[in-house]
Amino acid sequence: MVDVLESIDAGALRQWAYRCVDSLTARCDEIDALNVFPIPDSDTGTNLMFTFRAAVESMRGAGPAADTRTVGRALAVGAVAGARGNSGVILSQLLRAVAEAAADGPLDTVSVQAMLRRAKVLVSGAVSVPVEGTMLTVLAAADRDASAHDANVALTTLVVDIAEATARAVDSTTDQLVELREAGVVDAGALGLSVVFDALVEVVTGRTPPRRRYRRPHDHERTHRGAASRRATDSCVTSDAVQVSTSGRPLGYEVVYVVHGIDEAQATSLRTALADLGDSVVVAGDGSGAWSAHVHTTDPGGAVDCGIATGAVRGVRISCFGLAESAAGAGLDTHDRTALSVGRDILALVAGDGAADLYVQEGATVVRCDEAIDSSVLHRAIVGMKHREVLVLPNGALSAHELVAVGAAARADGKDVVMLPCSAMVQGLAALAVHDAARAAVDDAFTMSEAAAGTRWGSLRIAHERSLTWVGTCEPGDSIGLAGQEVVIVAARPLDAGCRLLDQLLATGGEMVTVLVGAQASEDFGAQLAEYVTAAHPGVDVVVYTGGQPGDLVQFGVE
Repeated sequence: MVDVLESIDAGALRQWAYRCVDSLTARCDEIDALNVFPIPDSDTGTNLMFTFRAAVESMRGAGPAADTRTVGRALAVGAVAGARGNSGVILSQLLRAVAEAAADGPLDTVSVQAMLRRAKVLVSGAVSVPVEGTMLTVLAAADRDASAHDANVALTTLVVDIAEATARAVDSTTDQLVELREAGVVDAGALGLSVVFDALVEVVTGRTPPRRRYRRPHDHERTHRGAASRRATDSCVTSDAVQVSTSGRPLGYEVVYVVHGIDEAQATSLRTALADLGDSVVVAGDGSGAWSAHVHTTDPGGAVDCGIATGAVRGVRISCFGLAESAAGAGLDTHDRTALSVGRDILALVAGDGAADLYVQEGATVVRCDEAIDSSVLHRAIVGMKHREVLVLPNGALSAHELVAVGAAARADGKDVVMLPCSAMVQGLAALAVHDAARAAVDDAFTMSEAAAGTRWGSLRIAHERSLTWVGTCEPGDSIGLAGQEVVIVAARPLDAGCRLLDQLLATGGEMVTVLVGAQASEDFGAQLAEYVTAAHPGVDVVVYTGGQPGDLVQFGVE
């Protein structure tokens, strides 16, 4: 029988946040492909995913013993501070509404209804020009459906009905906005918000709502529209920047930053000032004096100056629109367009089908190393990457001197390569979780390296021969647990070895354990280990993935 919740407490809020990250990550490419409004820059799914990741990182910083109010507050603060793009700033206001509703404790039917009413008010106040057929449409549908229910309705019924209402609202967006209708798509941000409500259904009811997948049509009409769009873009290209036009106003840059220490009146003034400089203006607060500001403008310096004139500005991110359109309009060939491409590639050495899927979902390009690979395979993969900058997650598949040689050869071939210090796939996943393509490569590499180094890891294997270890002699068939590269456990049974290894890895603390289950492990092995952590280490979160890697029965990562 499926367990259902009568209220959403701190633990359920955490589960929902993690589920949102997983769901947005899984559907990131789908949402990105639908992105045509307000700028067709194919990043809405990415922005939503990174915004929720920032919220989760803030939540984890609150500690495993945090109550519902503290968890909700941390989600809001993290989302506003880490909001990416127009959609991310809007999402942050939903989480601010969650925080306000959770201030009095676990969420029930009445507080969920109040939360949606508040979210609608916050988003409407934050967006300078509300547009039908967007995330606002879905949020309004959720609020209408919730308000139509009696206060005594079961929480399960309420969240299921809300999710159904938002799914219907997503389908309706195509006919509500001319850009969506011409492209034959639903709104990308609206779909992302629907995914967030579906994740709540999964947590409350234990069931995953069946949903269709969306794709962008590639028909003859769209080809003509694309040509027309390129011709319009050509007329806006200057020697200094590419400027894409929306609603008659040229918009060359996206500017996002956080302003601290201002009040509602100052935020309103900032919103007005940014509206004079561009479009898609959103200024949204976390309820404690921090406000995320977003604008599309041809004057990024002026947009930042507006923030500085208002309060203390932090975390400025400026992105240029339309590089791909400029290349097409200028008639550049494939090689030249690649040379114009900005950003960086993440390349990971990975073993196991499940682990490969995880890395791909996180945006990495995977080189399989289920069996021993030659360093030349990695070199060819690096040289074949689209971008000049390449960050490599070796995950222990090659030795240090091999990596140094590959890096030197790739740099000679024109690649800027950084080999990150990841000795296991669980460390690589931790590094990917903090990857931010908007940062400079050196800063991104440093942050990812810190995340990897901060993840204690271990592995469980079956001994194939008799050998002497630091903890005694192991015989063929024994289960051996390694902390890093050192054998620290020898036991007759895999479960005993796994539990004892977890105790050692968690002896110095930890908030979350990642369990990557290998191909040779029994079907329920991961679940047994997760049950042990829950019982022996209360307050520690556990996530279990099927990695399918050969060799290791399981890999553990402790953060």
